[in-house]
Amino acid sequence: MQDEIFTSIDHRNTADEAVRQIELLLLDGVLSSGDRLPGERELSERLEISRPVLREALKTLEERGLLVSRHGGGTYVADLIGQIFSPAVSELIARHERPTRDYLEYRRMLEGHAAELAAKRASEADKARLSAILDGMEKAHADGDFQAEAERDIELHHAIGEAAHNIILMHTLRACYRLLSLGIFHHRRLIFDQAAAREKLFRQHRILVDAIVSGDASAARKAAEEHIDYVAETASEAARAHERQRIAEMRNSQRAAAKAAPRPAKGKIA
Repeated sequence: MQDEIFTSIDHRNTADEAVRQIELLLLDGVLSSGDRLPGERELSERLEISRPVLREALKTLEERGLLVSRHGGGTYVADLIGQIFSPAVSELIARHERPTRDYLEYRRMLEGHAAELAAKRASEADKARLSAILDGMEKAHADGDFQAEAERDIELHHAIGEAAHNIILMHTLRACYRLLSLGIFHHRRLIFDQAAAREKLFRQHRILVDAIVSGDASAARKAAEEHIDYVAETASEAARAHERQRIAEMRNSQRAAAKAAPRPAKGKIA
């Protein structure tokens, strides 16, 4: 893979050209947070520049916060998304229901547009990747591997964002999905606990991918928006059911405690 993405550069202003090539790979999402760059010798050969010039370029990228070097462990892409909210704000969001609704509303706007663009712009490589992820999701679904299915879910949405071929939209979606990966929003767990909901979600993902692959932009937008609408509705109902269960269990616990407690003698006030 990396043999294909790094190419020889113009030997005028070689360090600047090396910086520019790597920056464009980061900007286009070809290189992502945590990816390891080839070793110094291999990368200098791919770029056809000297190792001192490569070191100069890598140092510039490190100073810009785009790469990080680990002593004896190579050079990696920095966390380009970063921490969207402070830990305190993330915990605050996790404790309340309204941010979940707002998050899904935000995703609905972004993902509807991303799906529409993906249907118009997806390359054959994009379409192949979407189909491969969906196949992996189908296998995880059939195997009852809910963790793997949830991971393929996020991967699929990432792939749709990339297939839209809008750099700003892609990076915005990546930041959006970082919140999902951190487990701040509990609606995913509530939904994936329901077999019927998992089945419905899988069918929706297939409809969405089919619309993108066939190039039907309006159907892709509609499928993406209906998917988020269903997630919001199902999450809300699951939360209400969970709350009803919690209250019922509290009542039963209180009744059991009341029955077990000693009762005052007749004619006396406890």
